Amino acid sequence: MTRTWSTVPTDDERYRPLYARVLGLRFVNPGGVLCFLFFEGAVALAVLLALAELVTWWAVLVLPAAVAAMVKLNDMVAEIVIRTAAQVPEQERDRFRRQMEPVVGRASVPSTARALPGVALAGDPTVRAARPAEPPDETAPWPGSTRHDPHR
Repeated sequence: MTRTWSTVPTDDERYRPLYARVLGLRFVNPGGVLCFLFFEGAVALAVLLALAELVTWWAVLVLPAAVAAMVKLNDMVAEIVIRTAAQVPEQERDRFRRQMEPVVGRASVPSTARALPGVALAGDPTVRAARPAEPPDETAPWPGSTRHDPHR
């Protein structure tokens, strides 16, 4: 039995945009507006660039082809990702889902200032011990400032 990986049923294939059908997209399902932007938008951009003489007129053909190649490449990467995900056993998928669920609860927040880094309260005895006993003398030189100033 052949297993098909297409995400679009065959009955709905005829309602897909022509761009998606021509490229044979099976995993990426762009809508009509997106297909319009992919093709006609790329053509319009290439024409504007060619009219501004920033690129040659070959860009009118090359740019839509390059965009189509990137869309097809994206579809092929999506196929590889889906096939790889399908090979993961169900037990591993459940474990991954459990790990990704958000944990809701309450966290205990300590009320002491020592538990918070960089915050010091006036009532903390370690802060008072670090303060000098008397204010420094304004006429005394700074420690380590024994250099001679040549401009004085």
